[in-house]
Amino acid sequence: MTQPSAPSRKGAEVGRRIGVGLMYGLWKPRVLGAWKVPASGPLIFAINHSHNIDGPMVMGVAPRPTHFLIKKEAFIGPLDPFLTGIGQLKVDRDTTDRTAVTRALGVLHDGGVLGIFPEGTRGEGDFAALRAGLAYFAVRGGAPIVPVAVLGSTESRGRLIKALPPLRSRVDVVFGDPFDAGDGSGRRTRRALDEATERIQKQLAAHLENARRLTGR
Repeated sequence: MTQPSAPSRKGAEVGRRIGVGLMYGLWKPRVLGAWKVPASGPLIFAINHSHNIDGPMVMGVAPRPTHFLIKKEAFIGPLDPFLTGIGQLKVDRDTTDRTAVTRALGVLHDGGVLGIFPEGTRGEGDFAALRAGLAYFAVRGGAPIVPVAVLGSTESRGRLIKALPPLRSRVDVVFGDPFDAGDGSGRRTRRALDEATERIQKQLAAHLENARRLTGR
């Protein structure tokens, strides 16, 4: 059985450069804490998710190219080859997508950055309910987690395109301190992952509270 191909690292860098042009061209990102992101090695960005631009925004302002786990429904028409070409990962959220899991772990094994929305879907963006996938990738992939808060993307609607924030409005992206999800034992049992998820939730909630305090949002 052949292993699924690894997502393109060069493609992810192309995606980052496209994101830089679009995000800074259309809005006014204010980035805080980017210096906290380790310059190399496996890493997971855990991002709150309240708007569709949250992923592209982080892709454009992060100091390292990022491979996001994105729901398969987004890979439609010309977006399919485009998202695949810029190193993004298609995932079926309705089942255990072993291909997506293998490719995501491959990103971490190769020392890349994996982007995850731990809430699983767009919502309040408050990290109140996390799925277990983030803990699994962090423990199995041996990767620290950097919490990322995107604030301001849902405060108001644009005049021209109501589904997007107003053009040239400010969106804050706050990177937190990297942390390890595991307890140091190396355990990968269901209980260990549940405990890791609890630790992650507390860390992400604390980061979001701090980000709101820093930005006044």
